[in-house]
Amino acid sequence: MKLAEVQADNLAAYKRVLKLMGNRFEFTVVADDGSWANEQIDKAIAEVQRIEKLLTTFSEDSQTNEINRNAGIKPVKVDEEVFGLIARSLKISELTQGAFDITYGSIDKSLWNFDQSMTSLPSAEVAKQSVRLINYQNVILDATNTTVFLKDAGMRIGFGGIGKGYAADKAKLLLQAQGITSGIVNAAGDLVSWGTQPNGTPWTVAIADPDQSTVPFSKLNISGMAIATSGNYEKYVTINGKKYSHTIDPTTGLPVSGIKSVSIISPSAELSDAMATPVMVMGVKVGLDLINQLKHMACIIVDDHNKIHSSHNINIKN
Repeated sequence: MKLAEVQADNLAAYKRVLKLMGNRFEFTVVADDGSWANEQIDKAIAEVQRIEKLLTTFSEDSQTNEINRNAGIKPVKVDEEVFGLIARSLKISELTQGAFDITYGSIDKSLWNFDQSMTSLPSAEVAKQSVRLINYQNVILDATNTTVFLKDAGMRIGFGGIGKGYAADKAKLLLQAQGITSGIVNAAGDLVSWGTQPNGTPWTVAIADPDQSTVPFSKLNISGMAIATSGNYEKYVTINGKKYSHTIDPTTGLPVSGIKSVSIISPSAELSDAMATPVMVMGVKVGLDLINQLKHMACIIVDDHNKIHSSHNINIKN
């Protein structure tokens, strides 16, 4: 009994922050040996780097780019891991009726720069044309041969809406397998936690005020859970006094408005990451209706009028 008490007293949180997958990653592990803790963080970093090589669109030899190069030409054989992630992505597309779609990489980016030079929206016709190749139903999977085929030439997939969450989950699993019983992996706001803080209290996360991203408006206990936030406060444009998010509605080709931020809480960073953007696209009512139908998932929405909306099963602490 005394030995356990001594070990508990020696526990500390060891952190590492670095850029991975083009984003800020922060690893926190609780341990009683700093040298050993940092070795485990090194392994988690290597795991994220491995995933990045599979999923990136910035490297010619990634499996993602191989799929995109062969759009409209032939199926591409991929690792089971990549195949599984694409299959789960397509299920989320079905669940959200296309509000989440990994073929968003097909969008005509020449229309959207979201900087000071953008002073008007394109016409509805031009916007619709810009997203003509976005259609998750044209991703053909062959589970027997683990191949992926994009039906139309010019189609492109990308994992910007799910990849960071997936990497966070994989890093967590690796750390747990190495014996880390408490920790957090934070992939640019897609965050997964397990265990408790060194003093035994639950991990908590602050939800940022969308108008002051360094100021929280509430805190949540998230031990054993994951949370991801999608917001219009990081990249947006204001046209005629109205704020438009960099999030594009894949059905209209136009940027979404009406919501400042969406935070999704679930057991998996991958799922939280993937569900945050479609709720922004769906809007407050439809988004909340969907989340309220799903088990083990909760949602906090801040609308353009700073009103906070939450799903039935959440307890917000101010």
